[in-house]
Amino acid sequence: MTLELPDNSPMLSMPWIITFGPMAEDDEWEPVVCGPYEREHALGLAEEIVADEELTAVVEPLLPLVEIERIREEIAVARALADEEADEDQDTDLEFQSEDYDEDEDEEDEEYDEDEDEESEDEDEDEGDEDVEYDEDEDDEDDDEHEHAGPPSPDEIRAGFARIAARLTGG
Repeated sequence: MTLELPDNSPMLSMPWIITFGPMAEDDEWEPVVCGPYEREHALGLAEEIVADEELTAVVEPLLPLVEIERIREEIAVARALADEEADEDQDTDLEFQSEDYDEDEDEEDEEYDEDEDEESEDEDEDEGDEDVEYDEDEDDEDDDEHEHAGPPSPDEIRAGFARIAARLTGG
């Protein structure tokens, strides 16, 4: 699977990545991400690997975004597209059939659940009787270790791109 782009699209000149994953839903392994490649190389590699094995391959541009707002915009677009797809996938053909719904059976289930909830509340109350020591200094130390450093500047990100490019090319 890959994006179909017009011949003049600026995305064609971007670096591309390939994500290989299982084709069958019952296969559970982490996808493998490879790249960056030029688009034609990514397509050729993906086609070759998928031709020999039952895998899926997604070829997509690597977006070298350096501004936080642009990254947030891309996330918003991706979420909106996912929401649209979810709305389209919902089955609207299901209709409520009153003869399929037995009120007496549902009331019995509710009574059973209420009794079960009362028992679990009693158990929770018993567990709460234990003394718990709280050390504020320990929490302060944890907060210091995980302090948010803030985002890198666009110039720092571009310099990082240059270092990555040098590593990829053996420079």
